Amino acid sequence: MAFDDAYGALTDHADDARWAYGTGFTDPLAGVPADLPDGVDRADLAAYCLMLGDDALIMSHRLQQWVTRAPELEDELAIANIGLDLLGQARLLLTRAGTAEGAGRDEDDLAYRREAHEFRNVRLAERDDADFAQLMARLLVFTTWRLALFDRLSGSRDPMLAAIAAKGVKELTYHRDYAAQWVVRIGDGTPLSHARMAAAISGVLPLAGELFQAHEVELRLAGVAVDPAVIRGEFDAVLAEVLTAATLEPAELPEVPATGRDGEHTAALTEILAEMQELARAVPGGAW
Repeated sequence: MAFDDAYGALTDHADDARWAYGTGFTDPLAGVPADLPDGVDRADLAAYCLMLGDDALIMSHRLQQWVTRAPELEDELAIANIGLDLLGQARLLLTRAGTAEGAGRDEDDLAYRREAHEFRNVRLAERDDADFAQLMARLLVFTTWRLALFDRLSGSRDPMLAAIAAKGVKELTYHRDYAAQWVVRIGDGTPLSHARMAAAISGVLPLAGELFQAHEVELRLAGVAVDPAVIRGEFDAVLAEVLTAATLEPAELPEVPATGRDGEHTAALTEILAEMQELARAVPGGAW
């Protein structure tokens, strides 16, 4: 189905009960082979897609909570669009996870019908932010890491993961630049804003070490997944450049063991899921 404009795609929803997501748009994965690469374990590929999909899903939800709270209307739109981009990534990755798993679960099952201990997102994605400086600091760390990861993942042996990553690189480039501009603007601003951003960076770094701890699933999927340790140098270089421009001190990331990847989360994730899954659990099998 083709439309001349996005409005037409949104309003003609006869082919999809979940019309609010939009229908009629070109499938970004059309023509991409869906078969699993030779020698790849189904469970491992499903677990890896869940990791990346859950990161995007939970971070997207946190960003949506900032709509109406941003300092300017333009920033509310920017944050909403970043959240929608991540939601789109989550949908593709959770769909791929369900296909790889082969148990009949789709993106809705994986998003709305799992408990907190079944989620595999990093803890960085689930943290709440007390102010805009904290949000931008966390977004900078998250997008700098994810962009470097997706850039390498675009060469994955799994054509589906490679296509999802290639699409995501374009989106994440904007996400990272947006966050970086705000970190510089706040850091290199007034004494008060500088102090706020310095505190925000210090507060988010303890959660960043987990991003580079390779999980056993990632190591078993050599050639399909990306060992996060290999992107640490790029991450450090970008973060240092942004912090220098923001007149902030260079930061050291503490080494911490992976936790979220193994289903160990903070109470914040339980609160997020209670809100996000409320309707789906109240109306099992419902479509909207």
